[in-house]
Amino acid sequence: MLVDIDHLWADPIFDPTRCSIGYHTFHSYYMMPIYVLGLFFRKTRVVAIGLVLHMITDGVDCIWMHNNT
Repeated sequence: MLVDIDHLWADPIFDPTRCSIGYHTFHSYYMMPIYVLGLFFRKTRVVAIGLVLHMITDGVDCIWMHNNT
């Protein structure tokens, strides 16, 4: 998804030990309410579902990574 374009702005671009949530621009805690708000509008609902699910899976990755280090 295009939401991961913000990974290109990070240095280094890929860090397997870094949690995306709260670090990258489009994965910030300020953007997540906007994604949830999109669920309430018919025109943005499908994209918002994808964005919310993406944040959930990235959050699960962060929890899994934190528990296994």
